Amino acid sequence: MEICVILGGGKSSRMGRDKTLLPFGGFATLTHYQFDKFSQIFKSVYVSAKGQKFNPNLPILKDRFDDFSPMGALFSILSNFKNQKVFIIPADMPFIEFDTVKKLYEISKDYEICVAKDEFFTHSLCGFFDSKVANLASEFYQKNEHKIGLLFKNTSFKSVEFKDSGQFFNINYLQDYEKVNI
Repeated sequence: MEICVILGGGKSSRMGRDKTLLPFGGFATLTHYQFDKFSQIFKSVYVSAKGQKFNPNLPILKDRFDDFSPMGALFSILSNFKNQKVFIIPADMPFIEFDTVKKLYEISKDYEICVAKDEFFTHSLCGFFDSKVANLASEFYQKNEHKIGLLFKNTSFKSVEFKDSGQFFNINYLQDYEKVNI
């Protein structure tokens, strides 16, 4: 697999701070943890962020917009690549299993977007996105449309259900972080 981009986010309204900068799993930050993890199965791993905020530095794909729009972030990421499938995952979702990523990759060959879901949610920013979706993401962003579900309705899309919903756990609150920080 070629490319993985970790969504480096910003200050979380739920947590009151930038959770991507919290120490995690023996690493300087949650984002460093994810970077190391996905470097094991991807040739290239990047972090989507407003700028370099990580110490030590990580390879950044700079988000081109001032606001925190998922659609703007997708455009900013995908516009860096041509004719490639890009795996995108939030930094705050550290338990995704490699077998899940591999299954999504295999299925994504027939779709422009292929994301994970479980019995509770479709995980809109956990999956493979074809770089050719960048222009459509830009169009939606310019129309002030920020919900990723709009891309699903306007592309060839597949969601793949996985039984182990625990692997999709998001660290959204300080209690979540304290409970799972390994």
